[in-house]
Amino acid sequence: MPDERQSSPVLFVTLSLERGGTERHLAEIMPRLARLGWPVSLYCVATQGEMAAQVAAEGVDVIAPPIGGSAWFRGASAPVRLAATALKLATVMIARRPRIVHMFLPLPYLVAAPLAVLTLRPVRIMSRRNLANYQAKRPLARRLELALHPWMTAILGNSRAIAGELATEGVASERLGVIHNGVALDRFSAVADKRALRAALGIAPEALVGVIVANLNPYKGHADLIRALAAVRDRLPADWVVLAAGRDDGCGSELAALANELGIGSHIRFLGSRRDVPALLEAADFGLLVSHEEGFSNAVIEGMAAGLPMVVTAVGGNPEAVVDGMTGLVVPPRDPAALGAAIARLAADPQAAAGMGRAGARRARELFSIEACVAAYDALYMGLIQGRPVADLLPGRHV
Repeated sequence: MPDERQSSPVLFVTLSLERGGTERHLAEIMPRLARLGWPVSLYCVATQGEMAAQVAAEGVDVIAPPIGGSAWFRGASAPVRLAATALKLATVMIARRPRIVHMFLPLPYLVAAPLAVLTLRPVRIMSRRNLANYQAKRPLARRLELALHPWMTAILGNSRAIAGELATEGVASERLGVIHNGVALDRFSAVADKRALRAALGIAPEALVGVIVANLNPYKGHADLIRALAAVRDRLPADWVVLAAGRDDGCGSELAALANELGIGSHIRFLGSRRDVPALLEAADFGLLVSHEEGFSNAVIEGMAAGLPMVVTAVGGNPEAVVDGMTGLVVPPRDPAALGAAIARLAADPQAAAGMGRAGARRARELFSIEACVAAYDALYMGLIQGRPVADLLPGRHV
């Protein structure tokens, strides 16, 4: 029903289009929804970000806040900045009259949800992307979120773990659903010359190579990984490397110092933020995501799509993506001993590891493609504007 789509503007609200999991997810889904006929716009509460121009070129109207800055909500001027961005967002809602307002991340939810209610937007959706651990440090934010939940048409998690938390917060089952992240799998399934990729990275052709794609932030578990690798180095081939791709959020020097202190600094390459993640995955033998907390990670799906056996911690949606012993190995969080044992297990049996990687690639194609993800959003939006409950619109994805 393209006409109904065309007469139903969708306004997304998030922090920015800087590079990060939620931001990359939106950068993938919004242009595809626009191509299906939805008039799509995005309001950035904090700053437009580096992906804004690319997304705008693909048919999405990206709206900047009146006072930008990635940390505008901190400091003495925060109340003024908050008031300014809320006022502009209210004018956008009044002028553009979006039929659907879809909010991603906690702060945009707190800013946009009251405005969506006050301006009588018919369909109001909140998507939570991470477990609610942040609420322990922000009790006021928790109370505000709980007060806003009943006013939402639909509330989504990107994993069953997150949806389960939302259920405990009192979200009614008929308004609660799950849409897993989707990845453009063709970017990660090209046949490349592994030897050439390794040569470009200065890695020996026969080396054992692991890769972790995660910003250097304490909760991502890099310190656990370094301790795990140090503990099992005698069980690994002499020539092994772990590539760590991700922005340094403040603990990079500490991690490098820890690796040097434990005698494995030469084996770990801190690469910083990278745009060639598919090439890094193609160059690797196994993938890692060892977070203490997680929503549903694109990095895990991307590693699976590239045919890597994944070693992940049992947090958030990781166990929903990786089937332990079949497509990779799932270990407890904050447990370097278990993590090291899993890595050593893959190193000891390359044939079994490669089989897990092939199974993971099949699972990624079947369940976690960007096409399946966008189709779920499309079905959800169409159903909600027709007044149908979430549980009827996301078969197998409701809670």
